[in-house]
Amino acid sequence: MGRAEERRARQRGGRRAAPRDRSSQAAPHEPRADSAPAAEGGTHSAAGGRAAARRSTRKGGRGAAGGKGRIRRLFTWKKVLGTFLGFTVLVIGAFIVLYMTTPIPDTANADAQLQSNVYKYSDGNLLTRDGKLNRENVDLADVPKPVQHTFVAAENKTFYDDAGVDLKGTTRGVLNTVMGKGAQGGSTITQQYVKNYYLTQEQTVTRKLKELVISLKLDREKSKDYILAGYINSSYYGRGAYGIQAAAQAYYRVDADKLTVAQGAYLAALLQAPSQYDWAAASPTGKKLVQQRWNYVLDNMVEKDWLDKSERDGMKFPVPQEPKAVPGQEGQVGYLVKAANSELEKQLVAQGVADSSQEAEAMVSAGGWNITLNIEKKKQKALETSVKDQLTSKLDKTKRPVDGDVQAGAVSVNPKTGAVVAMYGGVNYVEHYTNNATRTDYQPASTFKPVILAAALDQGAVTQDDEKISADTIYDGTSKRPVVGSDIGFAPQNEDDVDYGDVTVQTAMNQSINSVFAQLGVDVGMDKVLKTADDLGMDTADLKAVPAQTLGTMGASPLQMAGVYATLDNHGRKVTPTLIKSAENSAHAVKPADPIGEQVITRKAADSVTSVLTGVVDDGTARKSVLDNPKRNGQKVAGKTGTSDDNKSAWFTAYTPDLVTSVGLFGESAKAPHPQVTLTGATGLIPGKGRINGGGYPAQIWASYTFGVASKVSRFDLETDQGAAVRPSVTASPSSSPSKEPSEEPSTTTPSAKPSKSQTPSQTPTTQEPSEEPTTQEPSEEPSTGEPSTEPPENPLDPQFGQ
Repeated sequence: MGRAEERRARQRGGRRAAPRDRSSQAAPHEPRADSAPAAEGGTHSAAGGRAAARRSTRKGGRGAAGGKGRIRRLFTWKKVLGTFLGFTVLVIGAFIVLYMTTPIPDTANADAQLQSNVYKYSDGNLLTRDGKLNRENVDLADVPKPVQHTFVAAENKTFYDDAGVDLKGTTRGVLNTVMGKGAQGGSTITQQYVKNYYLTQEQTVTRKLKELVISLKLDREKSKDYILAGYINSSYYGRGAYGIQAAAQAYYRVDADKLTVAQGAYLAALLQAPSQYDWAAASPTGKKLVQQRWNYVLDNMVEKDWLDKSERDGMKFPVPQEPKAVPGQEGQVGYLVKAANSELEKQLVAQGVADSSQEAEAMVSAGGWNITLNIEKKKQKALETSVKDQLTSKLDKTKRPVDGDVQAGAVSVNPKTGAVVAMYGGVNYVEHYTNNATRTDYQPASTFKPVILAAALDQGAVTQDDEKISADTIYDGTSKRPVVGSDIGFAPQNEDDVDYGDVTVQTAMNQSINSVFAQLGVDVGMDKVLKTADDLGMDTADLKAVPAQTLGTMGASPLQMAGVYATLDNHGRKVTPTLIKSAENSAHAVKPADPIGEQVITRKAADSVTSVLTGVVDDGTARKSVLDNPKRNGQKVAGKTGTSDDNKSAWFTAYTPDLVTSVGLFGESAKAPHPQVTLTGATGLIPGKGRINGGGYPAQIWASYTFGVASKVSRFDLETDQGAAVRPSVTASPSSSPSKEPSEEPSTTTPSAKPSKSQTPSQTPTTQEPSEEPTTQEPSEEPSTGEPSTEPPENPLDPQFGQ
């Protein structure tokens, strides 16, 4: 068909004829469109077929596409917009109703009136109850204007200009509450005052909406000064202090009208995290954070023209005075109460009851809690008695000033339940505010060595010669031997600079040989060692993976170390020491998370470490205090001693199958700001220079307590074929000359002593500390050589044997 014919066909039929090339695709039996009539007929036929197909498609397509069509008809833009507008009107209407029906309360809520917290032993017997509320309201006019500004600068810079609410922050808080995520910051000073004084700390949508409404009304009906006065008088500052007057006395021993701007900025900074930012009890991280917060407050004041920059630049951080203990918290009671409160606050945040540590602390301090601890009265008393009998009764700071620098801390844990059954925080809470059982600012020293071995066995690590590491693996125990395979040079000295030659890992643990464990840590990989330490319960978040960490140079608490060893005792299943058994008030019932967690290292690795640690008490540095103790009665024990640099701390952490206890002694100057000092010379009963080692007083406290409360003799259920508990250790033969002093570990050979500047090899223990730093004192963990003695020591207080 020509183009002219096509045009005519379209004119006659009203439709376009089929393209010429379609005819070539027709079936063989169909006639070709070779003429105009045929083309005309074919055009009508094709057009009709297409029209029919479209009609058929519309009819049949309704089955497949009908659903989509209905959805489109349901969700037209008009309907969506109408629904949105309707919902908005409904919300606004509901808010108006809420606004009209929610008055500003006439009085403070019950939580603002302090009630007593009741603390009980695990058996339900009363431990103590809180005292009365420490609060004294003051007029805002009695607080210097610049000090008032510190609180505004810290919490709500727009306070004087806003309407009392932060809609964005409140909306975020409501949505997070609905979704179970807990709240986030953003509350104004007005909202915080309303929550603290008129409402409760509940994390509910209803409470948050009431907070919003009352804040709006309060801002309209009351002055900003009225609201600010209420805020600073009702806030909790820590140390049991509610309100700025109580806080000024608690931290600086002055009335509120005498506070300086620098002091006010510290009190304002405290409100974010009172316990964490209390200078007397803060960790190094906490002290750093509160100083940053203090600077933040002052910088905001300069920004708002409330403080001259030159005056701000000349300000120094105002270190608070030592706290005064609350009456009724004498002895160990205050330590237990403070530790229980801290644990409860963490649980409130973890379970979404409180949205911040500040809010959780305020909830606990408000009172009304009935708290049952895991503390067993009998064990608690026994631990206190043991510390007194074995240590504090021998201290006399009037004769020896160093005796006033000795601090003891201990924690005892049931490894099967994670329950903290006893805790010793210090000589007296009213005399020493810091809890020595939970402080993390002293080195655990050689008590870290079992963690290195655990990492090696769990990871299947190998030596530099590609030999799989076990208790029988032989290492070079030469003092000051440089580690191999590390990018960072490290060559630690053994105690007294003694060269032990080739020794097994078992012997290295018994004698606490630094050079061996430095190489062992490098062989495993220090990153893996720290990962294992974290899994076992230590805080390694900010630690660098360097060989020096093998000497236990990080900070740790007796509570943490008890958890680490409890996990080993529990065959590698994580044990988190837990002080609280239950806690409840009228609104909440808090049950601690399960203290027994997942398998963090293999059972074989954990049991092998336990097996090796039995050698420390039977043939090593804790032998005289534990093996020879007449109260042992065959009880199986695994543990490790530790003494840090300069004898600033001494440890013994050990366990039976049923009880784990970590004991630490810490040298802390009795004079502010209480720097770390040496323990050497304390008690005056240790021969020589008088260095205190882990195998001495700490091990004696441990043994007296543990063997005294043991109800039965139990044995370890170990799945391992290595270590001192299942077979004798193998010791290679270093070259040495015999010594007249008996060794704490049976050995077929004797190590040689390397001459030092101070002395030549001796037949008696030399004058070096057994751990990281040489001193001029009787050795402890590094016993000299010769045949082991079975005779008890002449002086049971002579810890020549324990690092």
